[in-house]
Formats: sequence, C-alpha cells, structure tokens
Amino acid sequence: MPLHEETTAQPDVSSLPILVAAGTSGETAELAGLLRSLGYSGVTAVNGPALVPPAEVGASYRLVVLGLTNPLGTGLDTIALIRNRLPAAALPILVVSQALDGPAKRSALRAGANDFLTMPMDGDEWSLRTRNLLLMSDQYHAALNDKEQLRVELQTRSSRLRMLIENGLLMARTHDRTSLLRHTLFEGQRLIACDAASVYLVTPQNTLRFAIRTRDDALAQEEIPLYDPDSGAPDAHYVSTWCALHQQSILVDDVASETRFDLSGTRRFDAHSGYRTVSLLTVPMAARKGEVLGVLQFINKLDPATGRVIPFPSELVPLVEALAAQAAVALDNLGLLDERRASMESLIRTIATAIDAKSPYTARHSERVPELALMLAEAAHAEAHGALATFGFHTDDEWHEFRVGAWLHDCGKITTPEHVIDKATKLETIYNRIHEIRTRFEVLWRDAEIERLQALAAGDDVTAVETRCAAQKARLQDDFAFIAQCNLGSENLSQAHRDRIQQIGATAWLRHFDDRLGLAEEELARREREPLRTLPATEFLLADQPHHVIVRGLADLPDAGMGFQLDMPDHAYNHGEIYNLSILRGTLTPEDRYKINEHMTHGITMLERMPFPKSLRRVPEYAGTHHETLKGTGYPRKLGAADLSVPARIMMIADIFEALTATDRPYKKPKPLSEALHILHTLKRKGHIDADVFDLFLTSGVYMRYASKYLAASQIDAIDIQRYLGPVPDPQ
Repeated sequence: MPLHEETTAQPDVSSLPILVAAGTSGETAELAGLLRSLGYSGVTAVNGPALVPPAEVGASYRLVVLGLTNPLGTGLDTIALIRNRLPAAALPILVVSQALDGPAKRSALRAGANDFLTMPMDGDEWSLRTRNLLLMSDQYHAALNDKEQLRVELQTRSSRLRMLIENGLLMARTHDRTSLLRHTLFEGQRLIACDAASVYLVTPQNTLRFAIRTRDDALAQEEIPLYDPDSGAPDAHYVSTWCALHQQSILVDDVASETRFDLSGTRRFDAHSGYRTVSLLTVPMAARKGEVLGVLQFINKLDPATGRVIPFPSELVPLVEALAAQAAVALDNLGLLDERRASMESLIRTIATAIDAKSPYTARHSERVPELALMLAEAAHAEAHGALATFGFHTDDEWHEFRVGAWLHDCGKITTPEHVIDKATKLETIYNRIHEIRTRFEVLWRDAEIERLQALAAGDDVTAVETRCAAQKARLQDDFAFIAQCNLGSENLSQAHRDRIQQIGATAWLRHFDDRLGLAEEELARREREPLRTLPATEFLLADQPHHVIVRGLADLPDAGMGFQLDMPDHAYNHGEIYNLSILRGTLTPEDRYKINEHMTHGITMLERMPFPKSLRRVPEYAGTHHETLKGTGYPRKLGAADLSVPARIMMIADIFEALTATDRPYKKPKPLSEALHILHTLKRKGHIDADVFDLFLTSGVYMRYASKYLAASQIDAIDIQRYLGPVPDPQ
C-alpha cells in the first residue's frame, strides 16, 4: 500500500533504518515482516528488547519498534536507556503490545516512548504512525545537518579572515619578495580551495612573465606582451593581459567554451603538461598610482564535498582581490607601506564595526573612541611646555600603532554574549523570563476562580466567596505589577522591596507536567543536582533553583599568567529568579557584571597572543588599559599610575567621555556636555584619571571639536572650563 496519501509532498522515509525488537523471535519476525509489507525497506530485527544496544542505536537507526508483552519488564529499561541518551525527536520509540493495557501504556510513555499501538491494528494506521515518527526523526537530523553546515561555513569564513590578518602581519615582517609571493599564492590557493595558482609579474618590457606556480610542472617560458609590438595598442585578447590593462577581476567558468578571450596559450600549456584547466579566477595586482605589478590567477575551483572542478563563486572575488592587494603592497615594498597600513586599518575597523554591530548598546563606540583618542594624542604631541611636553609620537609607525590599539580597544567584546550586553531587565537571559512568571500568576488566577466555583457549588455563602476571590485576584494583580516593576531595574531596590519579593515568591502552586521533558543534554545535566519529584509537585511562584546556577568551567578561567586581578564570582551565571529580581540597582548580577568586564581579559589575551610585528608591539597596552585607574582600582590588572603611559591615560578619558555622551545608546539618555565634564572632573579629583591630560582635553578645545561633530545640539550647553582646571589635592 502507498506510504503517502496526502497531496502535500513529504520526504520519502521508506528507506530510513528501523530497528525492531520483540519478546520472542516469532513476534520480532512478525513485526518486521509487517513493516516490510507496508513498504519500509530499512528494517533490522533483533530478538528481545534487552539486545537493543542503547549506546549505538542512535547512530544507526531512525526509529525503534519494541514489541512488548505484559509485564513490560526489560522493555521499559531499554526505553529509559535510549531516552537518557537521545531526545524523543532524535530516535522515536514505538511500542507495540498484544493487548491494550492502560497502566502498561502509561508506563511505556512515561519511560520515554513516543507512541503505543495495540495489536492487531489497522495497516494504514500502523503505516501512518510509523511514517510520522520517521518524519519527525528525519527533520530532527536534517536540522542537525543544517546546523553543522552553518558551523562549517562560519568556520570557513573565520579561517579566511584569520588568513588575511596573518598574511598582513607577515608582510610587515618579511622583506623577501619571493618568499612573500609564494606565501601569498599558496595561502590563497588554500583559502579558496582550488587546485592550482599562478602569479604573473610585469616586466620592464611591459610583458607578463610567469613567476611562480603552485604545481611543480614547468613554468611557461614565453612572455605575454601587454601592448602590440607594432602598433603599441593595448593587447587585451588574453585573460591575463585584459585583467592587467583594465585592472578588473575576471571569472571564466569553462575554458573549453570561453569566447571572450584567446585561451589558446592555456590550451597549449595543458597539452604539453598533461594538465586540464577548466575554471579560472584572475585578479590584478596594482600599485597605489595605478601601476600594474602583476596578476594572480587561481585555477580549477574544487567542490569541497566531491572534489570535482566547479566554477569560482563570485562571492570569492572580493576576498581574492584583498589577497592580491596585499601582494601588491609586498611587491611595492617600503614605497607602498602607507597603502599596507591603510589596508590593515580598514580590516581592523571592519572588525571593530562588526563588534559594535553585535549590540545596539555599543553602536559606533569603537569608531568614535579612536577618533577622540587621536584628537587628544595630537594635542598632547603638540604641547611644548608642562607635564606633557616630553610626550610625542615621533614616527608614522608610532601613530599607526596607537591608532590600531585604539580601534581594537574593545575587540574582546566579540566574546561577550549579546544577552548579557543587552540585558535590559533583571529576568532577561536569551529572552525576558517575566513571561514565565506571568504565566504562573495566570495559573494562580485560575486556581482562585476554580476555588470560587467549587465553593459556590458546595453551597458556601455567595458574598463571602465572591469577596474572597476578588481579594485574591486583586492581590495577584498587585503582586505581579510589583514584580514586573522590580524586573525593570529602573530604581534602587529597598530592603522592604526585597522582603516582599521573598514573600511573593513563597506562594505555592501545583505542577502537573514533567519539567525534564524536552530539555537539552546540558539542561538535563544541571537538573541532576535536583531530586526527581512525584507529580503533582508543589512549586513556588519565584524560586532560586540549583539548575539556575551555571558552574564556571575551566574554559571560563582567565589565563593565570596574564596578571589579571578581576574579582571573579564563584559561578559563571546565576539565573535564580529571586536572586536576579533582588538586584539592588540596574539589571546586572555580579556574574553578569564580571562577564561584561571579562571582555578586557579576552581582548588582552587575544592581542598579546597575536604575532604583531615590532612596530605594533604596544597595541595590547593601548587597547587593554582603558578601564584601569591611576589609583590601581580599575580592571583587569589593577594597574597604578607607574604602569600607565600617556597614551593609556588618553585612552581612559576618550573611552569614558564617549560613553557618557553617546547619543545612540537605547538604554540611557546621553549626558549633556556640562554633566559629562563634571563627572570627568570628579574622577580627576579622586585620582582615577590623569589631571594633566584632562586639563589638556579642555584647554586644547578637543572636547568641543568632538562635541560639535558627534553630540546633539541640545547636549552642548554653556561651560566654564576654568572651574575644572588646575591641580587637585593629593587623592591619597
């Protein structure tokens, strides 16, 4: 009979592997035969549920059919073993019994079976139930496959970005032309997964000459003229010459059918070498003044799944063009150092912009802080007298180093979870858990309504019953409004408020459903710290449960050799409801605050482990000290005045001022100029920031230049900077 009767197209699951096990060999054979007769071809039979291997069955099968007689015996153990390892969607279990037995059915379903059928049964129903379970399993595994493909794609993109960064750093260290070109060519081949690559260099005679090829076959000796020897006209008949003359990338999907260009030379080379060229990606290497230095050509893009030759996707073109630009910088050597630096800064700005884009709360922060820091550094560099007269960046490398450090000052935020950065309410994790709390209030509301109806049905006094119910509902409305207000974190929480949270939280309600069903393995592991309770179970309106605590793993510990001195909470997270609602001010727990501050440890670790060239060796210092203070009370290393250079002190003020005045933070109103400067002056008086740098910030007019460009007109109010200038008493 047909497996699909609906008009809507469904995946064919008839060949998916099914494991059948019953109490006797005869019953097993009967069930397996019935499934095969219904069109299911992937049936495997074993004799007895006890022989089902729970540790292996999930990798080999998409459905388990257990034929169980009463009592269920080892069948229940088998179900439980499978379900402890695999969720219901990953490996459905269909229990088939010879006789309907209500307790047996409930026991099987409670143990983790997905469905229960009684023999004899209608063949259509048997086929449909089997198909539906297979569809569920197939969709689950398809989703897992999609997730894996996404992981691989992200990993590939990350690898490409990392390779570009590493290649740029190599250019800063390597001055050997051949070594650098070989590195560029071979890394480019690996980056875009193609079979071969070549580089042509422009000769003084305006020809293209084969310089390097990734394959070990002999290089062609003839050179290709860029211009006709007789007329002097550009010779753009060939792919390589057209690319060099027009400075545009070219994609050729199939050399054999290509008609735009003369590829006879490629075909002759293939005939001589025995190689077969199919697809080409050709990219120019051009110097800053338009001078063509050479051409990179990548040959035969390979399908990562099958290994066969395919056309180069167009989305690879910008990536390879970036690689070619780096090669051009290398060939131009010191004369093109400025272009190399510009390319690297552009990449860093892209990374910084991407970090800002993670959250609307940090929008454009990584762009504005470097600009403000550079303004202040230029003012300090220009000082001829006073405490800052000896400071200065004397080379382009030093300015470049400071810019890179400023752009990367928050690079560690790439590791900070968005749900922590964006935590707008106390109960928010990936979502706002106030919805769960509201649902519990809804349950209590209905309990009150049920109690009222039962009392009326029992003949109780109507007035008393209605009064009591109305009071209960009014209390619930008031309590929920209070909890919802506390969740916002918009005002400081008094002890009386915290006591009331505890009192409301102690309200009991009954749970009738298993709270361990549908949980991921990690969630289930946390639940093992709690005893399994018999249903219905008494729950409380608000609770701090053991599973709310996320234990800090070894991977969450900072590198002990980095000198970090952050006050680290015992746990990675604590999602306890009362614990979070009782936060005194704001929405962040100590664990949340540490997770946010932790971006500094991650950023410093990332930067100090990067192989920066000598000219960028102070980037980690410039990027990693803007949350320190001169008093040694900052983070992550609690550095003091003796440890903090002038550029580091500049970064502190730039970061604080930008954060105070930013107009694009949805969680707070921007400070007016006067209030921001008042806060900085307070930090100056307390010895947290450098007094001389702060005074220069004002006297140089940097604060106003920045304000005119980035602050709203309503923020720029009247200021008397004289009240903020001058020495301050010793903060000690």
